[in-house]
Amino acid sequence: MTRRLTRIAAAAAGGLIAGTLPALAEPAGSLTDLLQQSGGAAASGRIVQMVALLTVLSVAPGLLIMVTSFTRFVIALSFLRSGLGLQSTPANLVLISLSLFMTFYVMGPTFDRAWQDGIKPLTENQISEEEALTRISAPFRDFMLSQVRPKDLQTFADLAATNGWPVPSEPEKVELRILIPAFMISELRRGFEIGFLIVLPFLIIDMIVATLVMSMGMMMMPPAVISLPFKILFFILIDGWNLLVGGLIRSFF
Repeated sequence: MTRRLTRIAAAAAGGLIAGTLPALAEPAGSLTDLLQQSGGAAASGRIVQMVALLTVLSVAPGLLIMVTSFTRFVIALSFLRSGLGLQSTPANLVLISLSLFMTFYVMGPTFDRAWQDGIKPLTENQISEEEALTRISAPFRDFMLSQVRPKDLQTFADLAATNGWPVPSEPEKVELRILIPAFMISELRRGFEIGFLIVLPFLIIDMIVATLVMSMGMMMMPPAVISLPFKILFFILIDGWNLLVGGLIRSFF
């Protein structure tokens, strides 16, 4: 997967350089003179492509969050850290890195389809940019449709109809501007549901320890100080990382 992502970035950079070198080789002049020449249309097309490429690269992290399983993973892991009562362990870098690699694992078939159907033919000049965009978005559309709640999708479809947007009757043909926010709030709901199940056992341990501390008259002893080792020991004994990561990944299949 890392090699494939490197090939995509290299192909995009190569296309950008190949498209801009001819323009740099031309004599210096104003932008208006350049566009008024016989090759003005090609030059303006290269400028638009450059701006589009830079825009896509700048919003790539946001796209990863919006259309993949990353949201559910990072929310569940954040609830785990809060349930254990640890403020900075594991560190944010560790949680985000684990969420990213879990996302690559779950989204592997989707990335493969997007590469084979859209990106690879585009780099080989077999299809146009418009057709490549349709082919690349198709695997992500199928993934989001398999995970989105019908209620959330219907909510955004109704809001779109209220604003006068055309809404197709078949969910498979719904536009991405409707599907993506519906998918995101569905992932937020599932992430919080999983987080509740994660926090509940640790909350019970906190309540038991707090009751014992109060009954022993230890009014000045914070219950969290005593319950923290028991929660960590409980999580280790049940092999919590294996159960949690395995359950999160299986929730997508």
